[in-house]
Amino acid sequence: MRITYGPWGETLDELADAARRAERAGAEVLWVPELHRSATVPVAALAQATETARVGTGIALAFTRSPMVQALEALDLDELSRGRFILGLGTGVQRLNEDWHNARFGKPVAHLRETVRNLRAFWDLARNGVPIDLPGEHEPMRIRGYQRPFHQQRDTIPVYLAAMGPAMTRLAGEIADGWISHELHSARYLSEAVLPELEKGLARGGRSRGRIDVVASVLCAIDDDPARAKRWAAGTVGFYASVRTYADFWAFHGLAEEQQAVVAAFRGGLSADDLADAAPDHMVDAVTASGTADDVRAKILSFAGIADSVKLSPPAHSLDASVTRRCQDRIIDLIATL
Repeated sequence: MRITYGPWGETLDELADAARRAERAGAEVLWVPELHRSATVPVAALAQATETARVGTGIALAFTRSPMVQALEALDLDELSRGRFILGLGTGVQRLNEDWHNARFGKPVAHLRETVRNLRAFWDLARNGVPIDLPGEHEPMRIRGYQRPFHQQRDTIPVYLAAMGPAMTRLAGEIADGWISHELHSARYLSEAVLPELEKGLARGGRSRGRIDVVASVLCAIDDDPARAKRWAAGTVGFYASVRTYADFWAFHGLAEEQQAVVAAFRGGLSADDLADAAPDHMVDAVTASGTADDVRAKILSFAGIADSVKLSPPAHSLDASVTRRCQDRIIDLIATL
């Protein structure tokens, strides 16, 4: 099981320093998300700050850039990292796409399928000037009279897809090089809810299980006082519990009532940044790795034999930067022992 890491930093310099330290500790992939920063520019910073670890977007929004821009940025990042880049894509939710980015959302599974198709076609054909004519409901692509004249590090670039729902998970199994979980996760959920859908997708694509890297994200809060560590992770748990989209996820873990209590607190006037107190410790325990270093190590190792990789990250939601920094240091120390 590969140990990978999502570094954190208030500045790009701090982010790069955390990536270097995680690489030295043994992290095999370094991931950056897209929300408060773009995904691609921080990956460029990490690519130049590191030497051996792969660098990836975990994840970039799939519909807010055209597939051609996404393909070009991926080629540039792959060249910059000397073949270490992974393009992780996710759809985001409809409101984020349409209201924040004025982007088309449509039917997200079909939309993402066409996006990945276009990326791979561009990487394959544009360097040789071969015309591209791909019909589509969401992302038609028609390119003529174009040839990319620059160095291409690899023939193709790995594409990982983030998915929670069964249909998107099946799509990942069918077409993707990797699947990335939500940052709240559990080994039981992966084994019982996710892997069966991935297997259906793999069968539909005529592919073996070894064709896809299953990446389980693990939010880690480490402190010698386990109760304090759980409260650090509770802000992220409370935030996502307030989102109705994740109702099936909480119900799977027997936490439907707890989620409803968080939703009620949110509707009662608490902001999404102030829901930590509404998320009890047992809710945090179910979907994060929070506690002492030994507690967190045991939770990470519970994914062995189920996931191919784990993506560790520190909590940041509703926390002072000094706390996130403290958690990050402890996680990097733990990576060195894993």
